[in-house]
Amino acid sequence: MTTTSGQEAGQVTGTQDKDYNLIWFTEQCLSNALRLETYIQDADRDGDGELAELFRKAQADSRKGAERGKQLLRSRLGG
Repeated sequence: MTTTSGQEAGQVTGTQDKDYNLIWFTEQCLSNALRLETYIQDADRDGDGELAELFRKAQADSRKGAERGKQLLRSRLGG
């Protein structure tokens, strides 16, 4: 996380940039997977299988990113 005054490096948040970034990334992947579920349902309801499949693939990628992020969080933060 970079601020306008330069590197934050945890002085403000108490969390090192790389840890903060990993937490943010994991949360964004999880949030994206949830949001894409709505998009999949919308596409399915409208009979647009091609669009639904695109969203399903994107959702699978988001889930993979979230799982990898959670693995790294566990190993790096001692959980």
